[in-house]
Amino acid sequence: MLSSALSFSLMGVCVKAVGPRLPVAEVVLARSLVSLVLSLAMLRQAGLSPWGHRRGLLILRGVVGTAALLCVFAALTQLPLAAATVLQYLQPTFTALLAWALLGERLTGRIVLATLLGWLGVLVLSSPGMLGSLRSSGTIQLPAIGVWLAIAGALLSAVAYVSVRALGRSEHPLVIVFYFPLVGVALTLPSTLLNPMLPSAWEMVGLLGVGVFTQLGQIGITKGLLGLPAARATALSYGQVLLAALWGWWWFQEPVDSHTALAAGLVLAATLLSLRSRPSRAADR
Repeated sequence: MLSSALSFSLMGVCVKAVGPRLPVAEVVLARSLVSLVLSLAMLRQAGLSPWGHRRGLLILRGVVGTAALLCVFAALTQLPLAAATVLQYLQPTFTALLAWALLGERLTGRIVLATLLGWLGVLVLSSPGMLGSLRSSGTIQLPAIGVWLAIAGALLSAVAYVSVRALGRSEHPLVIVFYFPLVGVALTLPSTLLNPMLPSAWEMVGLLGVGVFTQLGQIGITKGLLGLPAARATALSYGQVLLAALWGWWWFQEPVDSHTALAAGLVLAATLLSLRSRPSRAADR
């Protein structure tokens, strides 16, 4: 889960680098094509059939995951990298609630408290006026459409992660990973063909980075979700928030204002609290 956080943070850098000019669907298509080739190679090396057993749920996971990517990538083009990542990490909250409702995983007191801290961080970030005493001239009011895209991406990501947890009972992790880009290509290719945009050489490098880093992140998060209860597993990936703030400051000269720093601190506190939580017997099963 921690390695996936690093990979996804670098994916965000690549998306933000190519996002100002290239359509979001084209970026998702490039990501899906790279990931599809890598997935097929891994499946062949492992001697596995790519088609799995529960194909309906595998396809649904791919559809929801692709919709989540479209929302997340669009949010990354409109928001500062750190802010977009903080908002995206509402997903552990949604995941915990969905895993409790659909998979029977127990919500521990620590996870509930961590969830509340995470939501408070999002509130601080998206509504800077609520803490007038901390407001400064450097505070940026986030565009509402970017905020809602990030929240929608978080919710859809949670649905996808819970489906991974359910699929783990019958499917190999590589098969689950394979269906994601397969469905992604099918969903984004038509719109890209209708409105193609030829990428430059540097944009091609960025698109390749999106595909490679997303693939590494998906492998890490899939294996993590199969080894830990969904709520605790996704909480570990909160580390991506701090990495996003670093990359945004380093590569895009995005200042980290007091509200972003406070929100990131609340999210980090939620992560540390979640790390100390122990899975219940019911969740282990």
